[in-house]
Amino acid sequence: MTTATGIGARVKRREDVRFLTGTGRYVDDLPLARATYAYFLRSPHAHAKIKGVDLSEAEKMPGVVAIFTGKDLAEAKVGSLICGWVVKDKHGEPHKAPPHPVLAADTVRYVGDPVVMVVANSHDEAKDAAEKIKVDYEVLPANVDLAKALDKGTAQVHAEAPGNLIYDWELGVKADVDAAFAKAAHVTKIDIVNNRLIPNAMEPRAAAAEYDKGTGHYTLWSTSQNPHVLRLILSAFVLGIPEHKLRVIAPDVGGGFGSKIFCYNEETAVCWASSRVGRPIKWTAERSESFMTDAHGRDHVTHAELALDKDGKFLALKVETIANMGAYLSTFSTAVPTYLYATLLAGQYTTPLIYANVKAAVTHTAPVDAYRGAGRPEATFVIESIVSQAAKDLKVDPAELRRKNFIPSTAFPYQTPVALQYDSGNYPPIIDEAMKIADYRGFEARRAEAKSRGKLRGIGFSSYIEACGLAPSQVIGQLGGGVGQWESAQLKFNPTGNVQVITGSHSHGQGHETTFAQIVSDKLGVPLENIEVVHGDTSTTTFGMGTYGSRSLAVGGSAIMKAADKIIAKGKKIAAHLMEASVDDVVFEDGTFKVAGTDKNVPLAQAVFAAYVPHNYPLAEIEPGMDENAFYDPANFVYPAGTQICEVEVDPDTGETQIVNFTAVDDFGNIINPMIVEGQVHGGIAQGVGQALLEHAVYDKETGQLVSGSYMDYTMPRADDVPSFKLGYKVTPCPHNPLGVKGCGEAGAIAAPAAVMNAVRDALAPLGVTHVPMPATPLSVWQLIHGASRAAAE
Repeated sequence: MTTATGIGARVKRREDVRFLTGTGRYVDDLPLARATYAYFLRSPHAHAKIKGVDLSEAEKMPGVVAIFTGKDLAEAKVGSLICGWVVKDKHGEPHKAPPHPVLAADTVRYVGDPVVMVVANSHDEAKDAAEKIKVDYEVLPANVDLAKALDKGTAQVHAEAPGNLIYDWELGVKADVDAAFAKAAHVTKIDIVNNRLIPNAMEPRAAAAEYDKGTGHYTLWSTSQNPHVLRLILSAFVLGIPEHKLRVIAPDVGGGFGSKIFCYNEETAVCWASSRVGRPIKWTAERSESFMTDAHGRDHVTHAELALDKDGKFLALKVETIANMGAYLSTFSTAVPTYLYATLLAGQYTTPLIYANVKAAVTHTAPVDAYRGAGRPEATFVIESIVSQAAKDLKVDPAELRRKNFIPSTAFPYQTPVALQYDSGNYPPIIDEAMKIADYRGFEARRAEAKSRGKLRGIGFSSYIEACGLAPSQVIGQLGGGVGQWESAQLKFNPTGNVQVITGSHSHGQGHETTFAQIVSDKLGVPLENIEVVHGDTSTTTFGMGTYGSRSLAVGGSAIMKAADKIIAKGKKIAAHLMEASVDDVVFEDGTFKVAGTDKNVPLAQAVFAAYVPHNYPLAEIEPGMDENAFYDPANFVYPAGTQICEVEVDPDTGETQIVNFTAVDDFGNIINPMIVEGQVHGGIAQGVGQALLEHAVYDKETGQLVSGSYMDYTMPRADDVPSFKLGYKVTPCPHNPLGVKGCGEAGAIAAPAAVMNAVRDALAPLGVTHVPMPATPLSVWQLIHGASRAAAE
């Protein structure tokens, strides 16, 4: 059924009313009686031995309730934080797994590593007391430069990871790829760095915990993207308490972008300490703490080579990457540069042979894990950079080289040489539409006009594909994932026909309270105002896997559809009884049960009421109530794809790059709410533009200090850094989920860095600039321009 509030409708986000009027409820808003406040004393050094901790002055400070060190947690047998994805190296051995203490006890390994937790009656009192703690450090050499992290003689981060190597992993058959390269008419080579990013969600991480001595129950409020998984990890692996004794609530959460998937030190320590203190404990990160300790993203050093035949067909791709894990393995960090990266190196192309070698290194920097796109942006940046470079090498149009190598629409389902099987797609119409919207034919005239004004204009393509809707569970398990990847849903009607949609997914900006309600309204004919979406509380929702990897709609929405099918099936039986008809003759249309070929009908609300007031009801055949659960575990990932075209203008006098046009055409399958999809694409592109032109997490290579540790030094994209995007859509429905949907939340961030950087390279190419590192800041671009000018003069 298509209505003004159903699937395909541009329904305004229902949740935005409370967000825009200041009535949302975030962790820091919780009015906990007798609350105390935690503050963490953190290491000022990237690498040091802890020789001693003197708490004597701090313990005398006003308002101090308790102080805990790593030794206290060790004596209480608090476990190490875990990495939940086991990656086996090219010899079949599991990755190295150094311990990750909640509080450092004997060694600190990055600037920001938590050492002591102070609990006091106020935040300021806790912070004042922490400043009185004296830690005797023996400062040691730091390993910060990723390119040299695996070199002999570099400072060791963990004894458990000799040579700083976590794994040496490969995908593909190197000998076959080498043989293809030997026959190539042309080989393009590139060396690129995928710059480290800091997530910077609007709401910083926060946690609050309360212990009920009478029942032995803990309640943890957390800014988590997956509260059920957080509860599982904390109870089973870290705190050692029965899972049913821990309730995790993720209320309104102000953005995550992947950084709030993981189990962190602070929420663990706060939860554990709440039973020792006997009062609730609250903690909210200061922004400087977020910069230092939120799991960072990206940070790859890569060499890639592409072999082509004389006609420009791709023969083989070879990729070698060093991936930064940071000082400790975060919850899903090992999977990001392997199964979420190398398996996407086929892109949209028919490249028959691919070999990827990934070495994961630990360094004395903050842990690195999934950040919007998680491996897919890194893969797309490699592929789309080298394809554009190959086009320049061969002096052919970059669009035509892509089109020549696209997977044809008749080839789906398409088995790639890097494990994945794409289920659907049609790529040529996407790039054609993007070129039309971007007026690609008129670009050279615009380049000439810009030149007349002393500006350098360039255009760049990025044709991406991603595997998202993370699942299926059996595949994830075979690849080393520690949890399932299904999703759950419950549709719970009350007698008057209102319905609660209870989901294991979690919303932190995606608009689930709107789109999930649209699905139910469309499927069951229930007015949108009669639908409530419930999520984020392990005590009131069925176990679910949370939100990340653009999986909410494809997996969570499909679970809702399955639950709705069960509602309809039960409703048919009730309606058949009420209408004295055979169940086989009952159909459900527009919210009403009807007997085919007659005017008999029973609205869904009447069937629901009958289920709860079973005065005339076949109790021997049907249970009372209208409340159905469903679990959905998909048969495959979903594969959204698209093409972005970026047009830039560079000022050679200042090095400033201005994006003057940006076009994105995507295939997200069927679209539930176009307005929300547009918002997701806009946000993703903005983050991609930020990575390409502005953002860069920088550590001092000698001391390991984070020199981009504030908004004064880490440049976030602003409104004037991004243009008015031009969007378009092509639809090939996903064939294996009931909604026919694909993910949209990460696409913009996946494709945009390559599109922007290819445009900048194109703009500078006439000057003889052959390599532009990311981010293309005004300073770096200015240096490249003037370096090229000096070289030309010589």
